[in-house]
Amino acid sequence: MIGRRQVLTILAGAALAPGLGAAAEWQGQALGADARILIRGGEAPAALLAHVRTEIAALEAVFSLYRDSELTRLNRDGAAEVSETMIDALDLAMRVHRATNGLFDPAVQVLWRQRVSGQGGVPLQPFGGLRRQGTRLRLAPGQALTLNGIAQGLATDRVIRMLTGQRLGQVLVDLGEARALDGDFRLELEDPQAGVLGQLTLRRGRAVATSAPGAMILADGQGHIMGPQGQPPRWSTVSVEADSAALADAASTAFVLMDRDGIARAADALNLHAVRLVDDKGDLTTL
Repeated sequence: MIGRRQVLTILAGAALAPGLGAAAEWQGQALGADARILIRGGEAPAALLAHVRTEIAALEAVFSLYRDSELTRLNRDGAAEVSETMIDALDLAMRVHRATNGLFDPAVQVLWRQRVSGQGGVPLQPFGGLRRQGTRLRLAPGQALTLNGIAQGLATDRVIRMLTGQRLGQVLVDLGEARALDGDFRLELEDPQAGVLGQLTLRRGRAVATSAPGAMILADGQGHIMGPQGQPPRWSTVSVEADSAALADAASTAFVLMDRDGIARAADALNLHAVRLVDDKGDLTTL
């Protein structure tokens, strides 16, 4: 299984609005991606940043596929008692799963295992086969989940909530997906094939997530995003703005696999903001 898609190669050059000068910046790692927090009002207190790092570590203990976590134990044992954090993520995943007619499907982890091993033949058990009783989860036989398409957005939202009310001024949290707090930010949209396509302004309170299959090519020559039935990507890059980074994260992942009409219907059902689509010719369309 590969790491999280490298969104920071797509959302590049985050900058404050003109005339606001330089920001203090914290950098680190979160759920397999480079992470950063840009702070307009000066440095955040060390205790607050330590709290952020603790929160990120707690989320990795829930969602990581590369260490012991709630998710790896669930996939290994087929059943597990999980936290409310996991339940919240799965509830949102199911909402997007339904809005995208099943194209957002955390059960694609089985397909990733087959690609890594070079062995096929195990049918995918769709996400709907997951059974839940309270906080007790049980997978369908042969099922395994990945929440890589939602966890970084969820982490971004959690950190934003921690920083709200801290009087830091304008803040941009980018833990693989970006969200603005108390200020507008300019972000540069880049496609792996077409290069830089221009800038977008991320308004205060909004989040943006970008998915591009070509940002990470696997050993078999294919991109890192696939559908639950092996559907290939339809778009070179998809960028989604929403009120939460987790929702934008999940939607952008699924939209890579969908046609324009399906994306428009799902965006309406999910109450999304701007959706930007880049085709294989490098042409940009905004819905």
